[in-house]
Amino acid sequence: QVRLVESGGGLAQPGGSLRLSCAASGSIRSIDVMAWYRQAPGKERELVAAITSGGHTNYADSVKGRFTISSDNAKYTVYLQMNSLKPEDTAVYYCNAHITTWRTAVNNYWGQGTQVTVSS
Repeated sequence: QVRLVESGGGLAQPGGSLRLSCAASGSIRSIDVMAWYRQAPGKERELVAAITSGGHTNYADSVKGRFTISSDNAKYTVYLQMNSLKPEDTAVYYCNAHITTWRTAVNNYWGQGTQVTVSS
């Protein structure tokens, strides 16, 4: 079984920073892509940022220049450094990964989500 466990959410003031972490564990053979999505109340889940195993990154326009995604491939961990936070960044943030295990082909896995609230 594969698990994705997120940490680092919480409350931040506008202009502040938070750092999210997501660690994958289990019978992992390889991880092709790790990403962060978010879902605000009443809105659809959207891609925030993604990083490939080769280090290529992709960001939503709304977070470019403010958020940075990085990963530690040896630890199967992805990070999201969020700076200059805005109230509109308030959402539940979900970790996502495309993982091949020693028993299955590539599958899409999700973490349980972590709440990020930006408010004064």
